Amino acid sequence: MASLRSFLRSGKNAVSVVLRREFSETSPAAVQVNVRDALNQAMDEELERDERVFLLGEEVAQYDGAYKVSRGLWKKYGDKRIIDTPITEMGFAGIAVGAAFAGLRPICEFMTWNFSMQAIDQVINSAAKTYYMSAGFQTVPIVFRGPNGSSAGVAAQHSQCFAAWYGHCPGLKVVSPWNSEDARGLLKAAIRDDNPVVFLENEMMYGVPFELSEEMMHKDFVIPIGKAKVERQGTHITLVSHSRCVGFCLDAAAVLAKEGVECEVVNLRTIRPLDVDTIEASVMKTGNLVTVEGGWPQYGVGAEICARIMEGPAFNYLDAPAVRVTGVDIPMPYAKILEDHSVPQIKDIIFSVKKVLNM
Repeated sequence: MASLRSFLRSGKNAVSVVLRREFSETSPAAVQVNVRDALNQAMDEELERDERVFLLGEEVAQYDGAYKVSRGLWKKYGDKRIIDTPITEMGFAGIAVGAAFAGLRPICEFMTWNFSMQAIDQVINSAAKTYYMSAGFQTVPIVFRGPNGSSAGVAAQHSQCFAAWYGHCPGLKVVSPWNSEDARGLLKAAIRDDNPVVFLENEMMYGVPFELSEEMMHKDFVIPIGKAKVERQGTHITLVSHSRCVGFCLDAAAVLAKEGVECEVVNLRTIRPLDVDTIEASVMKTGNLVTVEGGWPQYGVGAEICARIMEGPAFNYLDAPAVRVTGVDIPMPYAKILEDHSVPQIKDIIFSVKKVLNM
């Protein structure tokens, strides 16, 4: 309507000025990409870029992956680079580590990180410690990846979050993406890294679409491992989270904004190394902290963040004690109503924020 009024008042020249201004400010169109496809694209581009890269795991080849993350890769790259393995995590994880010792760059998929307990000796003792034990002589460029944390209706043995488990171990880099940007940029960075990287995806996020810009779709777009991202600016309280719970924090922040509370949301992206500087800067700005994670509370990611804040300069800026929102300290129940009460919900985050702010 504004353009029409300008035309009526000033003729064609006014319209041409408006059009020129709009065209000059138009940014390249973003595309919708779900997390599954972002991971697929990252692997495809890195397989094409470096012939040393290969993928192995259960059902990754002919079946296109249990969650279709490797869809189309076997048809494109063949049996030598997309390898179906027997159901033996200790065996194929060991093969992958040995291949990394020999100069290849394997991507080792666990159908779920719960199954990685069968192979944890290879991940920790073989992959994580070898660079140190060889005095820097032997690099181990390997990515262990797969879905992590609670899903839906898969009960106690298939619902654990391994962020704290592997984040505890020196020698590993541990990555926990939330959206498609994280998945694409961090997986490419992980494959290019000369260190073993534990890449913790979330099954519930695979089908969720996010916008990716032209820059993010570039073949050399990578996100530095060890750097968090402030997803939402705020002034009253800091919410720190990773993986699926980042979305819960943003939803909670939107609800709280209607009540006059502005939450700053920090997406960790990386569990190890932990970006303490970004967390401290946010806490020193807001004066309050709530951590949110899907894992168990004892010795968890949130516990580590709270300890770092207490030990550092940001402690003196806190107006109230930090609070953790976590999964409940029990094995995951099978019944849906109990499952819903066992993992963080948006209402739990809102309740904790109001508790910290004494609302």
